[in-house]
Order: sequence, then C-alpha cells, then structure tokens
Amino acid sequence: MPTPPSTISSWLRAQPTLIGDAPVWDATLLPDSPLELFRDWIGAAVDAGVPEPHVATLATVGPDGIPDARALILKDVDERGWAFAGPRASRKGAQLSAHPAAALNFWWQPLVRAVRVRGRVVEAAREESAADLSVRSAAARAGIEPGGWVLWRLVPERIEFWQGSQDRRHSRVVYERDGRAWARTDAGAAGS
Repeated sequence: MPTPPSTISSWLRAQPTLIGDAPVWDATLLPDSPLELFRDWIGAAVDAGVPEPHVATLATVGPDGIPDARALILKDVDERGWAFAGPRASRKGAQLSAHPAAALNFWWQPLVRAVRVRGRVVEAAREESAADLSVRSAAARAGIEPGGWVLWRLVPERIEFWQGSQDRRHSRVVYERDGRAWARTDAGAAGS
C-alpha cells in the first residue's frame, strides 16, 4: 500500500468507499422493536464472517466537555440496555460517573451497515458486575480491587440503523423512545 502524500486530501478522496455487499433490506418489513432488528443485523454480520461483530466504538464526554471515544466489546443487549464493562478507575469510568450518557457505534464494513445507539448510562447491580469480572481470565482480573469492575448499561433513547449504497442513496431507519414504546421513522438520507 502506498504511503499517503504530505497533502492527504486528494489521496483520501481517491480511496474506495462503500465497497461491501449490502444485503437486501425491505424497510417496510421492520419489527416494532429495535432490539429484534439489532439481533437480526448482528446475526447477519456473524453469518457474513465479519470479524468481531460485537466490537463497537463507545463515545463519552470528558470533564472538559470534549468527546472521547474507544473501541470495546458489547457484553449483552436486552430490554435493560446495551451492556459493556470496564474498570471503575478508568478514564471511561470517570467520564461516565461525571456524565452518565454515551453513544455506541457499530460498523460492519462487509455489509455496509452501521448501528448508532445513544442514551443515558446506568450501572448494573454489583452482583452482575462481579459475575462479569469472574468470567475474565485470571490475568485480566489482576489488579482490580473489589468493586473496581463495573458493568454499565446504555439505556437507549435513539437507535439508528444505516445501510450504505454506492449511489449514495443510503437507507436510514431511526427508533426513538416514546415513553415505554418505540416510535420508528424512515429518515432516508437525511441527518447523520
């Protein structure tokens, strides 16, 4: 692969984009629940051989108000939220303690699909955090004090499913919390 030139703009524009193979997606046949659609999409990612389909980028906000992002592993998804874990003493832990809201982004390039999730973040029960820590290897548990490992849940207010198209007529469906139910809109190519 050639090294990018010192002026990178034109080089970046010349790189191929949306080179995956988007599955047929009939947006008129969507489930009422975004959890069901997410399970379908992550299952399709696994079936397509996408490496590490459970890895997402988590964005939080630092004390300076500047966004911060990192990749992590999704632990579970259910009606309680989208679970992920880490040390309480980490930068992520400090940021979530000060600003308990976050966003997750999944990108499955071979399928030209992305899922964006945003909402408030809550800590799981201590027993759940301890259970999550207990399944990690002994080496991964080393140095973590009792109560120092946290399982968090992002409780979504908005979930967006995006599928790219080479003609740039991307498909976008948004689920937004409406009390205890979900309202769904076809956002088309508007608003990213």
